[in-house]
Amino acid sequence: MSDAGSGRNRRHKVTFPNARGERLAGILETPAGSPLGFALFAPCFTCGKDVLAASRICRRLADHGIASLRFDFTGLGDSEGDFSDTNFSSNVADLESAASFLRDEYQPASLLIGHSLGGAAVLAAAASVPEAKAIVTIAAPADPEHVLKQFSCALDTIQSEGRAEVKLSGRPFIIRKQFVDDVESIVEGYIHRLGRPLLIYHSPVDQVVSIDEAADIYNRALHPKSFISLDRADHLLTRREDAVYVADTLAAWAAPYLEALPAATGSEEEP
Repeated sequence: MSDAGSGRNRRHKVTFPNARGERLAGILETPAGSPLGFALFAPCFTCGKDVLAASRICRRLADHGIASLRFDFTGLGDSEGDFSDTNFSSNVADLESAASFLRDEYQPASLLIGHSLGGAAVLAAAASVPEAKAIVTIAAPADPEHVLKQFSCALDTIQSEGRAEVKLSGRPFIIRKQFVDDVESIVEGYIHRLGRPLLIYHSPVDQVVSIDEAADIYNRALHPKSFISLDRADHLLTRREDAVYVADTLAAWAAPYLEALPAATGSEEEP
């Protein structure tokens, strides 16, 4: 593990194994003092831990005293594995591995945060991370099958030939039939069974995932649940002010659900 950072907050490079023993790479952002709690952040589909939305939100959360782990899913960024062998279910398993790493090495994650398909993944993974007290989605689809729209023109080729090369965010990726079969097999019901507070962020002008998906998530979830509009933000939150706004409002909303590390012996709380 190595540390880097500017100012008082610290950035730690970490690694941990996935379910198949492959090394996943992550960045743990920590505040200067004892964290108020820990968050686990799942990036968007084919995005890595260093995508602007993930890095800006997690760094800003550290300013608010919240530590966060963002990581590369299997086969992406600095993580080991072959992306073409992954699917939505393996992403959920990677999230469970990341939660286990935090639980064993630092502190159990109080918050699960997911962007786009990462938001769908944290909704599905929540049942396996019971220590998470609250869930946050950003520009997320209600169902993982929605991701197929990003390469709909290649679906016939994938079905007939078993695979196809598609371009996502300008980069080539191999999508295999097993990926399509996996998302089509997911039986949704976990949103209704979350049993925890849910905060949904979405932009009414999102051109990748319609705001109707946010309404679908909201309608399936039980209370307590909240929605915050991102107004003019694009899907990837490329404007810094949009990511900062998410982090600032998220930190305020999440305050009741955070679990700080035990105070040092002899410390006293203010009356």
